[in-house]
Amino acid sequence: MKKYILIIIVLRVFICTSLAQTTLGTPAIKNYTHNEYNAGSEIWDIKQDKNGILYFASDEGLLTFDGSYWKTYPLPNKSAIKSVAIDAMGRVYVGGQDEVGYFFPNSAGILKYHSFKQLLPQKARQFADIWDIVIYNNEVFFRTIECIFELKNNSIRTFDAPGGWMLLSQAGGRLFAHDKDIGLVVFKNSRWEPCVQQPTKGLRITGITEFNKDTLLVTTRKNGLFLMAGTSLIKKSTPADGVLLTDLVNFGQKIGPDKYAIGTSAKGLIIIDGKGRLIEQFSNTQGLQNNNVHGVLLDKDRNLWLGLENGLNFINYNTSVKNIYPNRQNLVKSSAVTIFNNKLYIGTSNGLYVAPLSAQQKDISMATGSFTEVPNTKGQVLSLTQINGHLLAGHQDGVLQVDDNQAKLVTSGPGAWMVKGFPASQDIIAGTYTGFQLLKYNSTGFSFEGRLDGIYESLGNLAVDKNNFVWATHPYRGIFKVQLSADRKKIVGYTQYTQKSGLPSALDNHVYFIKNKIIAATEKGVYEYNTTEGDFIRSAFYKPIFNNTKIEFLTEDNKGNIWFISNQRVGVIDFGKRSANLPYKVIYFPELAGQTVKGAEYIYPHDMENIFIGSNNGVFHLNYRQYVSSENKLNVLLTTVKAIAEKDSLIFGGYFVKNNRIIPAQNQQDITSLSNHWNSFHFEYTSTLFAQKSNEEFSYKLIGFDKDWSQWSVKTEKDYTNLPYGKYTFSVKARNNLGAASKPVNYTFVVEPAWYQTVWAYLVYFLIIAYAVYIGIKLQQKRFELHQQRHDEEQKRVSYLHSLELDRNDKEIIALKNEKLEAELSYKNKELATLTMQMVDRGKLLLNIKDEMMTLIKKLNIPDASYQFRSVFKLLSDTEKNDDDWDNFSMYFDQVHNNFLTTMKAKFPSLSSTDLKLCAYLRLNLSSKEIAQLLNISLKGVEISRYRVRKKLQLSTETNLYDFLIEVTK
Repeated sequence: MKKYILIIIVLRVFICTSLAQTTLGTPAIKNYTHNEYNAGSEIWDIKQDKNGILYFASDEGLLTFDGSYWKTYPLPNKSAIKSVAIDAMGRVYVGGQDEVGYFFPNSAGILKYHSFKQLLPQKARQFADIWDIVIYNNEVFFRTIECIFELKNNSIRTFDAPGGWMLLSQAGGRLFAHDKDIGLVVFKNSRWEPCVQQPTKGLRITGITEFNKDTLLVTTRKNGLFLMAGTSLIKKSTPADGVLLTDLVNFGQKIGPDKYAIGTSAKGLIIIDGKGRLIEQFSNTQGLQNNNVHGVLLDKDRNLWLGLENGLNFINYNTSVKNIYPNRQNLVKSSAVTIFNNKLYIGTSNGLYVAPLSAQQKDISMATGSFTEVPNTKGQVLSLTQINGHLLAGHQDGVLQVDDNQAKLVTSGPGAWMVKGFPASQDIIAGTYTGFQLLKYNSTGFSFEGRLDGIYESLGNLAVDKNNFVWATHPYRGIFKVQLSADRKKIVGYTQYTQKSGLPSALDNHVYFIKNKIIAATEKGVYEYNTTEGDFIRSAFYKPIFNNTKIEFLTEDNKGNIWFISNQRVGVIDFGKRSANLPYKVIYFPELAGQTVKGAEYIYPHDMENIFIGSNNGVFHLNYRQYVSSENKLNVLLTTVKAIAEKDSLIFGGYFVKNNRIIPAQNQQDITSLSNHWNSFHFEYTSTLFAQKSNEEFSYKLIGFDKDWSQWSVKTEKDYTNLPYGKYTFSVKARNNLGAASKPVNYTFVVEPAWYQTVWAYLVYFLIIAYAVYIGIKLQQKRFELHQQRHDEEQKRVSYLHSLELDRNDKEIIALKNEKLEAELSYKNKELATLTMQMVDRGKLLLNIKDEMMTLIKKLNIPDASYQFRSVFKLLSDTEKNDDDWDNFSMYFDQVHNNFLTTMKAKFPSLSSTDLKLCAYLRLNLSSKEIAQLLNISLKGVEISRYRVRKKLQLSTETNLYDFLIEVTK
């Protein structure tokens, strides 16, 4: 019993050991969660079309990915999709519960669903999930558990399952199915027939794939692998049975000339060769989100996509950059790498690890093996250096000598950063935490010769020039140039270089001896030692490459190329390639940007197939030869075009279609034309080189609007707003970091003019302009005629004006005469007014004198006063009756008022002289009182005289006497 138990233990150890012997390099794994692609978490199947677009069967419908954008297309009944297939025309066949059909783009390139359900017999229109879809001989087969549908010539035939269809697969030019009761069958002569002699009823076959020329590889759920040769099914025992027999196998698929991918339910994806030996395993340990792998796709760039129970994984399988993890259980940072005696040594932050190598394997990342920790190396390994056929390690405890996977301490401390040998000498110098130490090599190995007094600094970076000067750097105190004695046991002297010596700063400098020059990598570019002046100057060679960029690391490979780390970017100055007029080409590796160990950057260029870069998790392995000769063809896709107004309108969905086939370029007979209202556009574009997303850049141009191509950018979208009407072609292209560019993809569209910008509108404008020109000509002719007419009229007018001038002169003469007359009349009017006022004033005066005398006589009571003063009263009366005043008045009055008195006397001869006086005074509009004074009568006498005059003039009582007098003498 104990014997059997021991055998079982040995077998398990053997199996585990064999499974552990995977390839040293692990490709990068990218996780996509359901939050990123915004669909169901389970991915069941994966396919890729000719354009490189990926299609995933998910619980929420068909999921697509073009490298930048995810899109989901649900089925009409929102059921889950478990399988996908794509035919030569680009039809994407899918199925769900009670639904089966395909997606295909419409004329605008937008995917639309087309159902086949109406082609099914009525009794077959209710079914569960469609688990497999296979395109075979231009026919499409759909598998449900209960039935297989055969789509041929737009009709569907059904095959019911005796016990339940468990598999539908195509391999070796044949179509296979597996039924739970009848076993494995093949489709032949339009029916299903048994294909193997052995009973397969008890087997749960999960996959059939090509193995070699006449043999197929069959995977089973629980029973491991089988080979099918002709009609025979033979069990295949493999070193991988430890996994295959203890886990559930979901599928098996050939992915390379001698590589087979097997998806499991709990151990992820395993890749074996034809002998069943494990090559690689991808599970949670390597970075998968989930170990239950539903499906796998080897894409056109030979990278792997895994559909998982929870999420989606992309494995950059065909890559030049891989990870090497010396300890998968404890991902430690690496700071030193070397290949020594066919072994790969990796110094980490917690020990030195080693893995054996095969001399036949050029690309070390593809070598199978496993790492073991070198004893006595616990702690931080700072450097690895090969000297005199031995391996020395700078360690936090001192210098270690490593032989046959054993390490022994050469120095007693302190920690040693780095060791350097002197040319043609057995002497070795070590830079430690507290200065320099001297070691010597002899036949028995290395011996510690003691510490070198003179410098007590932590010197972590060393270089030895051709004159045996030792150069070292301190992180804060600059660069030291040290001269040793002849026996190298003493420091003769040293020079310290800081910003005073030409360096930009004393901080973070690194010193190297490259191409026979001492080079300083600084925070402001590369400087070199000027032997003539004895200080540092900016390097003329490195200046155009790095300018003022921070340089963290420099090293030279055996081809003379210079590898560097600048601002956490890894690159190489390759002198084997040319760029423009330069004898070298600078190549950066965007995949490694920001991945190096900050403060302890490191590159070990072993050869062109094996470049090692230290990282925070193990090391990166770069196959540089493969990287620069990559045959992955760059492509670019225009995935979305939206017209924008008040809302967005999708006018192109990413597919060019002609004659019901997807084509690579736009059909020029199918160009979208939009009204002027839709004059703003949004473009989305991408590349399906999924492994090179960090390397891609895009440039675009809107032909008809832009004059030149845009600057290269990582952006995958572009907007144009308020485009004028016209025909435009949006063109976009992609390039990678090696300078290779894709052919541009073009999309042509038309923005129609507004109604006022149409041909008809311009025709109307032309007619209006023509009519205006015609009218202008007519007007010009009319103007000419008018000009002639005006010329004649002008002559007449001049003659007329001459006559008018004569008339005007005559009128001026008359006007002067009139003005003279008016002046005379005005003068006479004034004289009349003056005379009238004098007469009125005199009358008042006489009346006042008379009244005063009468009052005085009464007061004096003079008897017979009337008699005594008769002469006075007679004098007053005579003065009042003086006719000279009247004569003068009447003369002036007639001159001013058109012979008023003469006219009145002629028209009314019955008027007395007193009446005429009254009429004259009334014509002057004098008051009754003034008239009474002038006529020397009382006011009543005036009224009586007015009455008498009205009667003589025969005026009615309604007629105003003043108005009559004015009117009668006009």
